[in-house]
Amino acid sequence: MDNNLRLQYLDAMGITVWLPRDALRETVEIKKVEDDFPFISEANNWEQLANEVAACTKCGLCATRKNTVFGSGNKTADWLFIGEGPGQHEDEQGLPFVGNAGQLLTEMIRALGLGRDEVYIANIVKCRPPNNRDPHADEVASCHDYLQRQIALVQPKVILAVGRIAAQTLLNTDAPLSKLRGKVHTLGATPLIVVYHPAYLLRSLLEKRKAWQDLQFAMRTLQEQQ
Repeated sequence: MDNNLRLQYLDAMGITVWLPRDALRETVEIKKVEDDFPFISEANNWEQLANEVAACTKCGLCATRKNTVFGSGNKTADWLFIGEGPGQHEDEQGLPFVGNAGQLLTEMIRALGLGRDEVYIANIVKCRPPNNRDPHADEVASCHDYLQRQIALVQPKVILAVGRIAAQTLLNTDAPLSKLRGKVHTLGATPLIVVYHPAYLLRSLLEKRKAWQDLQFAMRTLQEQQ
């Protein structure tokens, strides 16, 4: 992607400052899956996991969904974005982040110099909670294994927790988003960075600059590993 196009994406986010970066995708040694996720068996694979999610009836969300929302993107990506759960548009299409918030997330990804096909996007829960409410604890628990297996299969170099619910769930904390941003957390041995949810940014335009700061911080975190 050329610099002018990247500046256009930053402008779409409401950001007028652009910071050049070094290439982020140099070859590095990939950690072994079993180190962080010893429960993953050799039989586990993407097709098997996707089929399990599609047929899942572990919690009550199966009764109200139109489609499960498994995830999408590069299955060996360096970047893994994890959101809270599907909304109406996602439920209808079976894909994560395809509504208005999804369009802004796409701009955020492109501001990193990447396309959606270069990252992987998943959610804490794979079915839409009714009326877009927060997922209940039992619903999160029902999807926990699915998400952990996705993380193990992707083997990302950095995880971005998108929004409060995703951050608190992944980090097992009730700390507010303001206390979680700007720090390098870890999930297993993988760095985890907390960023604003694009739906929040659409309601709070003045926070878009902070969102860009979060993305820059994530870029630096990834670069420091290389």
